[in-house]
Amino acid sequence: MPRVLIVGCGCRGRELASALVAEGHVVRGTTRSPGAMEAICATGAEPYLGDPDRIVTLMDALSAVTVAVWLLGTVEAPHLHAGRLRMFCEKTVDTPVRGIVYEASVVSPGGIAEVEMAGDTWQIPIRVVEAGAPLAVLLNAVRELAT
Repeated sequence: MPRVLIVGCGCRGRELASALVAEGHVVRGTTRSPGAMEAICATGAEPYLGDPDRIVTLMDALSAVTVAVWLLGTVEAPHLHAGRLRMFCEKTVDTPVRGIVYEASVVSPGGIAEVEMAGDTWQIPIRVVEAGAPLAVLLNAVRELAT
């Protein structure tokens, strides 16, 4: 089974992590808060301390990851769907990541263009889901890229 990285493993991320672990996936979930690591671990996922606002802190999290999920669509921080997202996509080129699921931002529609450009430029399969998409939609997007 492919390893999945969830960038933004808050409540919805932990729900996704639990479902993926139940299907047999190996999951790593990021958080900026050391206090949230236990909740991520409780899902069966490996917790990882990293900040999407500082992409360098996520680089080691990409080790052995096949599918990355940028699950920050409801976060009201437009820069996470512009320069930071672009940088993350660029950095995945030299990693085992072979697909990115992007949860579109509610505040910054430009993120879709960023991931589509990355997909076209580096031939990385991309799946875009709406912000707040139901768990089933997220699961299907990951499954499509994991096969």
